[in-house]
Amino acid sequence: MLRKQSQGSLRNFPSYLGLSDRDFSLRIEKLYSLMSQCGLCPRKCGAKRLRGEKGICGAGDKLKIASINLHFGEEPPISGTNGSGAIFFSGCSLKCKFCQNYPISRFCNGKIYSVSGLARDMVRLQERGAHNINLVTPSHFMPFVAHALFIAKREGLSIPLVYNSSGYEDVELLRLLESIVDIYLPDIKYSDDAHSLRYSGVKDYVRHNKLALEAMRKQAGNLVLDENGIAVSGMIIRHLVLPENLSGYADSFRFIGNEIGKDACVSLMNQYFPAYKAEFDERINRKITKEEYRKAISELNKAGLKGYCQEP
Repeated sequence: MLRKQSQGSLRNFPSYLGLSDRDFSLRIEKLYSLMSQCGLCPRKCGAKRLRGEKGICGAGDKLKIASINLHFGEEPPISGTNGSGAIFFSGCSLKCKFCQNYPISRFCNGKIYSVSGLARDMVRLQERGAHNINLVTPSHFMPFVAHALFIAKREGLSIPLVYNSSGYEDVELLRLLESIVDIYLPDIKYSDDAHSLRYSGVKDYVRHNKLALEAMRKQAGNLVLDENGIAVSGMIIRHLVLPENLSGYADSFRFIGNEIGKDACVSLMNQYFPAYKAEFDERINRKITKEEYRKAISELNKAGLKGYCQEP
């Protein structure tokens, strides 16, 4: 682990508790409107999802979730001691060859939930001691999620909301999440769109990712921890080191340092392994080496950034 993020002024409640019911309802309406001819993600595929048509992400007019449970594998301020209340949504706007959760993201495994059912399970996660509600790849279902949050709020939900994302996000959607999301947990996957196209199926990842990170930082600010080291607001930017430095960490770290800020918190991950279709691509069909990860750590330090590293 690198230098631990310092604490800032604490908030004792999630952002969305500061929204009036009227304002929250208007946000929900706008989110459903975005889904009607789907423009929730940068692909803007135009699928008529409210009529049952499925988008490129694989989602239609039903809320589909792969799992809801306490999760202890996130960064220390997210998982803490009691676990993060992780909700893994089915489908994804990216098509990563190496996705470790491909049965969920590509095959859309999961079961159908009602909005009220999701709200009930959010409250149950809080009752089980979860430090937060952790929405994992939620953008294509955010109308349902926001609706569920509105209900859960009235049932006493009061823990922070984490938006756990690939970083391929549309700014229009993010604007509607202001004062709803407390903690952003986005990826910065690539610094070269040639690699994002080859390995994740999108040719405009870098531009949208940079705009998204800037918007998230503007909304949430720096990472803020409570007296127990648990995150209450802010942002942690994740970067997964790929073989042969295909992720382009040096350029990514320079962008973070120059545009997001030297106080940004970065989580540098070494957990890559050749899942799904990666075994058929000679450049990514192996784990990264210790030396590759050490070089990434060196670049992170060189950029003057701080955050969290995994054990070699």
